[in-house]
Amino acid sequence: MRHAPRSQNQINLAIALLAVFLTAACIITGGRDSGPEKPSPSASPEDSATPVAKKSESADSKEDKGDFKVEYAKLSSARYESLDKKVRNERLLENAAEELNRALKLPEDVYLTARDCGEANAEFDPNTQKITVCYELMERFYNLYRSDGMSSDAADAKMFDAIRFVFLHEVGHAMIYNYNLPIMGNEEDAADRCSSYINIEELGEKGVKAVLAAADGFRIDSRRESRSKRDLADEHLLQEQRFYNSLCMIYGSNPDKYEYFVDDGYLPEERARRCPQEYQRTVDSWVNLLAPWRKDK
Repeated sequence: MRHAPRSQNQINLAIALLAVFLTAACIITGGRDSGPEKPSPSASPEDSATPVAKKSESADSKEDKGDFKVEYAKLSSARYESLDKKVRNERLLENAAEELNRALKLPEDVYLTARDCGEANAEFDPNTQKITVCYELMERFYNLYRSDGMSSDAADAKMFDAIRFVFLHEVGHAMIYNYNLPIMGNEEDAADRCSSYINIEELGEKGVKAVLAAADGFRIDSRRESRSKRDLADEHLLQEQRFYNSLCMIYGSNPDKYEYFVDDGYLPEERARRCPQEYQRTVDSWVNLLAPWRKDK
């Protein structure tokens, strides 16, 4: 299967994007790194159509006018003091910002922050140019995995894998906005696919674990809540669809390696046939779209 060549700049980008939450996982969970787990089967398959993305034309290199910067906020709750202290003392956000600035150009400053928000959320706010991952979201992922029967240690480790996927999803939104990238289709889906692309193509087994962890979170969450008009009208895909799309990206990257997704009933065969093409188009699209914004070494 054809894959885009890996450049030094791509590797630099991957290192930068991992710096925040991969390092955090090693510190807080003791550096556990077992092989990728099998996803849990879901009740009913979704077979949604995927927009066809074409390669963008090569553009002139862009001017660098901004930097990734770090902002901290005072905690509102003592509940997250330990996590907040570790993030600050280990300079996780600062290290990530430094690596991102070595890899990417920006038209203006973008801020990175992790804090308590009063809700389980993660977002990129174009008005403030801030990427925020909330401690409450980390707690929510942990509780989801615990509710599915995982041990405390396993849920803790998987939580940090899932947060890596979420962080890269928000970085995807920031790049779409600041680079004025053409997105043919749903932006939330595009950000999911951006995260899957970077995780799978650049981070290897650790990246696959991040996508699988997020997929399991989508699966568990979909069983806990009934659908409403609000869910159907939301810009995000349904959790079941995000589950299958995530599996499709992994399977499409290496059908032979992940054949058990189909054999064990996790991914419908009808969808799996299209996954290699879906994955390659995702890779081609993001490689071409980000090329003008990568810094030459």
